[in-house]
Amino acid sequence: MRDLMGMMGKAKEMQAKMEAMQEEIASMEAEGQSGGGAVKVMLSGKFEMKKLDIDPSLFKEDDVEILEDLILAAHNDAKVKLEAEMQKKTQEMTAGLPIPPGMKLPF
Repeated sequence: MRDLMGMMGKAKEMQAKMEAMQEEIASMEAEGQSGGGAVKVMLSGKFEMKKLDIDPSLFKEDDVEILEDLILAAHNDAKVKLEAEMQKKTQEMTAGLPIPPGMKLPF
């Protein structure tokens, strides 16, 4: 019975830590760049694009397709950075817990 109560306490503690981590992740931001900094994108921890900076030299009619590709590349760069930071924070929080391999957190 004591073990069950201990497990319940740890589960509540883990839930509180997860909620705090999710709030922290939501407030994170990452900047992605492409084209040598000609296109910059700022993403929130929820992968929402918050800011887009485009160097004015890219505004030429013939370069629209290139500009679109650069925006996508900058967005993906920021997303990769956020995902890496999320994984790092999750690993720090769950260090020492018996979590099955391949299980992704937060759910």
